[in-house]
Parts: sequence; structure tokens; C-alpha cells
Amino acid sequence: MTEVVSFKVRREVKRKMEAYKGRVNWGEELRRFVEEKIRELEAQDNIARVMEELKKAPWSTERGTAARLIRWDRDSH
Repeated sequence: MTEVVSFKVRREVKRKMEAYKGRVNWGEELRRFVEEKIRELEAQDNIARVMEELKKAPWSTERGTAARLIRWDRDSH
């Protein structure tokens, strides 16, 4: 199911859109842009949520652990 969304643009932009309407499907371009923007925002929200949960985690590691484990992994191959 779809819904209608409208928005305003400057008159100059509207005229330019009309000039290119044979080459550009403006509705599809705008849908694609909005959907991609929503995916980006959801990803940012998810990362922020995960980071908050990690801050609350009851465990910790000593400084340098990640570097040591990466070096161990690289050297073991």
C-alpha cells in the first residue's frame, strides 16, 4: 500500500524538474532517496543503541587487548 507525500520546492527548481521530466523519473528518484535516508538514520540509531548497551556491559578488558589479539591472529597464519 502506498501513500501520497508532497513537498514544496522553489519555483526555479520546479521548472528545472519539468525540463528534465522526460529523462528523470522524479517520483522514483525521490522515493529511492527517502528510503536510503531512512536506512542511514535507522543504522545510526541502531549503532547508538548498541554502543549504549556496551557501555552498560558488566565486563571490561585491559587496555591493549584488541591490538594484542589482532597481532596474535595475524602472526598465527
